[in-house]
Amino acid sequence: MCSYYPESKVEIEGFIAAHYDALLNIVSFGKYSSIIKSAIEIMGIRPGDKILDLGAGTGRNACLMMKYLSQKGELIGIDISEEMISQFRKKCANFPNAKIINARADRSLPFRGKFDKVLISLVLHGFPQNVREAIIKNVSEVLKDSGNLFILDYNEFALEEMPFYLKSPFKIIECPYAFDFIKRDWKKILTDNGFSGFGEHIFLSYIRLLKATKASIIREGN
Repeated sequence: MCSYYPESKVEIEGFIAAHYDALLNIVSFGKYSSIIKSAIEIMGIRPGDKILDLGAGTGRNACLMMKYLSQKGELIGIDISEEMISQFRKKCANFPNAKIINARADRSLPFRGKFDKVLISLVLHGFPQNVREAIIKNVSEVLKDSGNLFILDYNEFALEEMPFYLKSPFKIIECPYAFDFIKRDWKKILTDNGFSGFGEHIFLSYIRLLKATKASIIREGN
């Protein structure tokens, strides 16, 4: 796999890719499983929804979302790691309406106005800001009018106010881009990109599920 952003730690391969789910459980002190289950429940997935999972990884999250979908629903995952894609296909083998493609989230995607919901889980913080905004614009293109974007990632917080027993691991495991991410006003950024109707749920003080709704476009003749 080509590393497009060498300082990023969300472009995963090798040992980390092979053991990603277990490692995520370890660094979250065993909390990630309950967090993602709660986040997906909060998403309010309807049986017929079309969902895009950006940075879908091993398919762990996708399998949880698929439990809410009927045969009329559909989930498409996006990832650039063939190792992750292979795991996704194995985990989601029993869900024929769950698919994954090798594609970059920061490049235009071959879907226009297709999806009711987009989930980006613990991925966005791992890119430079200009790339994050390119990803947000791509999300806007693939969402239906009034479709919902869900970003599960770090909350906005001051690193110096973080307890030392959390601050030290954060500094060790995270890439330089994450330190910038936590300082950003994401509601303003999303507003500037045509989103509104925000909702949020905080997990463990430092993880947030942020919901944003794509504005409806009033077209001529309507």
